[in-house]
Order: sequence, then structure tokens, then C-alpha cells
Amino acid sequence: MMYAGAMSISRPAPATHASSIFERLRGDILDGRLPPGGRLQIKALMESYGIGQTPLREALNRLSAEGLVLSEDQRGFAVPGISAGELTELTRTRCWLEERGLRESMAVVTEEWEEALLLAGHRLARTPRVPEGELGAAWEVRHREFHRLLISRCGSRWLIGFCEQMTDRHQRYRRLAARRAFPERDVGGEHAAILEAVLARDVEKAVALLTAHYQRTAAVILEDETLFGTARQG
Repeated sequence: MMYAGAMSISRPAPATHASSIFERLRGDILDGRLPPGGRLQIKALMESYGIGQTPLREALNRLSAEGLVLSEDQRGFAVPGISAGELTELTRTRCWLEERGLRESMAVVTEEWEEALLLAGHRLARTPRVPEGELGAAWEVRHREFHRLLISRCGSRWLIGFCEQMTDRHQRYRRLAARRAFPERDVGGEHAAILEAVLARDVEKAVALLTAHYQRTAAVILEDETLFGTARQG
């Protein structure tokens, strides 16, 4: 005889399924495994991810609310396209937001924050940057952690949330161009210079280096004619 409690333990709740598929879909979109402009067919996704229709639609609706999926009347779901114009706008907006976040964070600097930045920078520097695989995923996690910490003491959850959205959209472009665009760039040196300026408490230099870091990323991606020539413009 099986008790009701045992049944509830052995069968994950729908919310758990939805959260899991949300993270998997989100990762595949940000990493370019689900290509820009591609249709998201419900039946194909159910088979590919081994998930039921209800949690899948819930995950797609959550991604739509975040702007990572397009929900089109009578046409279902699709991955947003990309364009040079959008990348330029994203970069400009991200620079505006993170400049303010970094300035506010450095205005209330603490030893604990500096130590956290040192550790994050050290971990990032020791993680190889490769396009794919576990090491590539580890680099992305530590890269995001480093940049998030830079603005973490700004005092505004709203600003941090907006910066996270910009980071997601920027990451999609970076990952699409990663194999071709970044083999010779000294990204580690750029991160080290930003960290050094922050620890020296040189606000203007830190802001200038962070802004240049993002602008340089955008410039490299924009030079990739193959990327924008083959993608559906959005």
C-alpha cells in the first residue's frame, strides 16, 4: 500500500518542472543553442526537453515576460532576432546603468566588498575562457559574478535588476560571436585593470575602464559580418 505522502514525495510538483525547464531554455537561448529568430515549436520542445505541455508553456511565458522569448498572437513562441542596432543600444544603456551602479557602490566602499571583489577577480582569472563545455560555463558564471559585485552596493534593487536584464541580452551576442571574435583579446587584463582601479578607489578611472570594456566587446561583435549577415534581424 502506498501512502499519499509517499506519492507526493516521488512526484515533483509542476512548479519544479516549470522552474527547471525555464532555466534550461534560458541557458540555451543565452548560449545561442536556440538560434535568434527561430520558432519554438511546442511539440518539438516537449520531445527535446522531455517535459509536459503545461510546465513548458509556463516557462515560455516567464521567458516572454523577461524579453528572452517572443509571444506572438496565433503564431506561438519564437526566439528574438538580433541586430547591430539593438546591440549598440543595449551597450549604451548598460554603460549608463552600470556607471551609476559602480559610482554608488564605490561611494560606500567597505573592506568586505573589496575582499569579495578580490576573490571574484581571482576566481575569474584562474578559470580558462573557452567557447563551450563545463569550463566555458564556469567562466560565464564567474564573469557574471565579478560584474554583479561591482555594482552590488549601489543601494537599488531596481538598478541591479535592470543591469541583470542588460547582461542577459548582451551575453546572447557575446556567445554567438565567441568562437570567432575573441581569440586574441586580453579580456583578463581588462578585468584586472578594472579591479585595480576599484581597489585604488579611483572612481573616474574605474568607470572609464568599465565603459571601455563594454564598448570594446560591442565593437568586436559588430565586426562579425557573418553573425549579422546570417541572423534574422530583430
